[in-house]
Amino acid sequence: MTATQETAPAQRGAASSAAGQGAGPVQVDEPARTRGRTSIADIVVVKIAGMAAREIPGVHDMGGGLSRTLGAVRDRVPGGRPNVGRGVKVEVGERQAAIDVELVVEYGVPVPDVARDVRENVISAVERITGLGVVEVNIAVTDVHLPGEDEAAAGDTRVE
Repeated sequence: MTATQETAPAQRGAASSAAGQGAGPVQVDEPARTRGRTSIADIVVVKIAGMAAREIPGVHDMGGGLSRTLGAVRDRVPGGRPNVGRGVKVEVGERQAAIDVELVVEYGVPVPDVARDVRENVISAVERITGLGVVEVNIAVTDVHLPGEDEAAAGDTRVE
């Protein structure tokens, strides 16, 4: 789905007929900002929300178990890029967006505080960058990262 920001039509009939006559610059009463429309793809909002969520201290990773596993494999493939949109789902309308975020938080951080900070940062970034109104940001905390988990998982990668 793609967001479209509608603007007032800019007297297209008059503009095209004048342009066809070779009369020089077209004189249109509408300001430039209202001529045409801008569409914003879902992936744009996904990436902005993913980056904004990762900026918050206490967020270890994003996504559910399977998406994190697949992401870890993709990150190890030469030439593979990290997926900044992992754990983010959006619904984008013409002027508004709704966002769902799945988080893995660090052990010991207050989950309500992390969720509040993520919500505020995601709303701020999406609205500032896209101009869309964010109607809601739903946050699901899917896991807690415990100290030492990364080292234990890295040690279990042997082949027998």
